[in-house]
Amino acid sequence: MTTKERYQKLIEYFQQKAPDAETELLYDNPFQLLVAVVLSAQCTDKRVNLTTPALFERFPNPKSLADSSVEEVFSLIRSISYPNNKAKHLVGLGKMLEEKFNGRVPMTVEELVQIPGVGRKTANVITSVIDAQPNMAVDTHVFRVSERIGLTTHAKTPLAAEKQLISRLPKELIHKAHHWLILHGRYVCTARAPKCESCGLQEICRFYRKQMAKKSVKTTQG
Repeated sequence: MTTKERYQKLIEYFQQKAPDAETELLYDNPFQLLVAVVLSAQCTDKRVNLTTPALFERFPNPKSLADSSVEEVFSLIRSISYPNNKAKHLVGLGKMLEEKFNGRVPMTVEELVQIPGVGRKTANVITSVIDAQPNMAVDTHVFRVSERIGLTTHAKTPLAAEKQLISRLPKELIHKAHHWLILHGRYVCTARAPKCESCGLQEICRFYRKQMAKKSVKTTQG
């Protein structure tokens, strides 16, 4: 199977099974999504969604966050992973949005990565989710799933994987494919025990083919 054929079958599968795939983070505006994504680093979306209602009520906009203290923010996010660093990032985030971006969340990757706590992955999430820009955020799920299926080849870094995925996906589907891969990795192609038997991508999956080959060898030897 060629790489082009693999991508085409992947797209057909997800357009049928998950045409409306979207982020599982809960938010009402770009500011809230930005805060939620910063909090989600090395933390589950479920935990973030349990934490953000009180946080958003106390800090409804960048100015209120900018005028707060690290200690106060920490008290509201203490159940999140790395709360000390994230509290500092959020206060700095609020201040930069107020001072440099007139209280608005910018919509370019180049501007977003200037904000405390925001790296390329977060910037790609914001621009793709809010503005449907053709940017691909490569987290651990996307990185793992892409390599296993065969969407990427010898991609040693998230950036390398990002470049391969963007070059091979139709531009208009990149922002949606990001969610397809994340959700597939979260619920089906899990890190330790992938649910290969019930996966609808067996036909195109390089990992599944290798696993079947190993089982065949063991059966023959047995």
